[in-house]
Amino acid sequence: MTVTLASLSQQTGLAVLDHLEQSVSIPVLEGLQAQGDLIVIPLAEIAATLTFHPNAFWTDVPPEGIELLRGAAGGNPHTLVADPATCRWTRHVSDSGGLAIGVFEASAPVYLLHPEHGASGCVPGHYAIRRQREHSPGSWSPRLVAD
Repeated sequence: MTVTLASLSQQTGLAVLDHLEQSVSIPVLEGLQAQGDLIVIPLAEIAATLTFHPNAFWTDVPPEGIELLRGAAGGNPHTLVADPATCRWTRHVSDSGGLAIGVFEASAPVYLLHPEHGASGCVPGHYAIRRQREHSPGSWSPRLVAD
């Protein structure tokens, strides 16, 4: 089945902006992916830097999705979307940089949906989701990317 921006929008009830082509097929990729102010990283690449909290609680991702992060500038949510019983998620992780948002495990493709950025898909696997940082011109101190 082809997943489109329109079908994800309908499934989640999250409207996307009119300038996005809603009939386009959503690509499903492996490896690093960035979407605005968050980044999806295969867990194997950063597992040594993450700590799972004792008794970490995992929850199944419902068909309407789970809000991962709400953008600071526009207030639009980044939403993780999966078919029933194919993905679980926990926020009970931390890292030394304080950037970890959570971890998900997927047995089928999952999607990240954002009203301004559209959507992208992740192949089945284990992933960490973190905030992104950037360096400001003229400053040595990194700051969080504001979406």
